[in-house]
Amino acid sequence: MHYQAPRQSVLRGLALLTLSALLFSAMGVLIRMASHTVNNETIVFFRNLTGSLMLLPLVAVHGRGLLRTTVPLKHLWRGVVGLAAMYGFFYAIAHIPLSNAMVFTYSSPVFIPLVAWLILKEHLTLRMGMAAALGFVGVLMVCRPDIEGMGWIAIIGVSSSLLASLAFVTVRSLAASEPTTRIVLYFSLISATISAIPMFWAWRPLNQHELALVVGAGVLATLSQLAMSRAYSLAPAGKIGPAAYLAIVFAGFWAWLLWGEVPDHWALTGIAVIFMATLLCLERPRKKVEAQDPVLEAPGV
Repeated sequence: MHYQAPRQSVLRGLALLTLSALLFSAMGVLIRMASHTVNNETIVFFRNLTGSLMLLPLVAVHGRGLLRTTVPLKHLWRGVVGLAAMYGFFYAIAHIPLSNAMVFTYSSPVFIPLVAWLILKEHLTLRMGMAAALGFVGVLMVCRPDIEGMGWIAIIGVSSSLLASLAFVTVRSLAASEPTTRIVLYFSLISATISAIPMFWAWRPLNQHELALVVGAGVLATLSQLAMSRAYSLAPAGKIGPAAYLAIVFAGFWAWLLWGEVPDHWALTGIAVIFMATLLCLERPRKKVEAQDPVLEAPGV
């Protein structure tokens, strides 16, 4: 059957991207709750295992041909760096205010032009360089490494943002020859397989409450990714992309409601700086393949 692209609609795209942001923030809430008693290795494993099980029906729909690839090492590299970013991001959720932790995932697009310049030798304009520098300043304002105990968190958070950018750039390279469904499925399967290794020493039986939290986080993350994928198929990223930052707003609301967390003026200013840096990135002309990037690298997740 001939594939027919969905009818474009900015309004529907915005609605789905807003839903994706809400689901992603709710995932952060469940991860924060689980992290009180469950270690980071187990949370990451169940997120990936749940996502893989939810995405496996793609093989039934598309057939075994979906798994055939000529670039397995590139898929493996994308899986490794994406998983490393996920470990860092989930660690941040467990140790700093939720809305601040969300910043690490949503600041990664700011660093993509710099990483693409280093890895793919893509042209780096002065505006892109300024956006990367501005975004880095914003991240430092959010995580405040000058505060006692935050230096380590800052290193992990910034590293996770850079690793996510590297995964994003790898996806851009994969998109030249691989369909979206194959890229997403391979990432889930590779991440689930690698994250199972620490379970040999980090595993302990989970009670029903803990199991519900970690599985729920995996379900919400996968649904968020699917909603984002659909949103970017309905409207250009340049028109709806900033709506993804609503996840930070939603996370701030959940954190205030559940734990009384209120971002300080430094964090709020840093979030605004990162948002402005991202707008600089969105203003550049986008090629057709680049418009698919957010679909392929939905927040970690």
